[in-house]
Amino acid sequence: MKRIAVFASGSGSNAENIYHYFKNHKDVSVEFILTNKYDAFVIERAKKLDIPIIIISNRAFKNGDFLLNVLSQYPIDLIVLAGFLQLIPSYLLERFPNKIINIHPALLPAYGGKGMYGKHVHKAVKENKEERSGITIHYVNEHYDEGEIIMQESCSLSQYDSVEDIAKKVGELEYTYYPKAIEEVLGA
Repeated sequence: MKRIAVFASGSGSNAENIYHYFKNHKDVSVEFILTNKYDAFVIERAKKLDIPIIIISNRAFKNGDFLLNVLSQYPIDLIVLAGFLQLIPSYLLERFPNKIINIHPALLPAYGGKGMYGKHVHKAVKENKEERSGITIHYVNEHYDEGEIIMQESCSLSQYDSVEDIAKKVGELEYTYYPKAIEEVLGA
């Protein structure tokens, strides 16, 4: 059995989608969800789904002692970032080399980097009148959105698409392809 931990900072819709995808999977399980926001809606989702939830301060996350202790209690094969808005510290990259992945709501290298997440990305895509957007699933390294690309999927955009329309199209790609990419990375 391959075990994953999902890290999320926001509403947790991707975390929930990943949980449902693997709920009855014979080879993969979601062990816990970690968040760095005490008021993140992902906490409510985790409670409803009966998944262990770990809430960690940004300071404790950067320090590492608490998280490394938690991770020593769970035999995690892959860390999956699902809207997690903290830069991954070196201690975690060293402990999980090529075992941390992220999904970004754009076709990297475009619209990546610090501060480029969620609606900020979709707004920039709209303002630049892009004809396509999409998702990039990539390994995590010491920089925001610069790790090796695992896969990209795109969708067409219309000049009439609002920021919300773009978010919906990209969200559909996320829900469809992220769990499949996780399976592929795990060889499950």
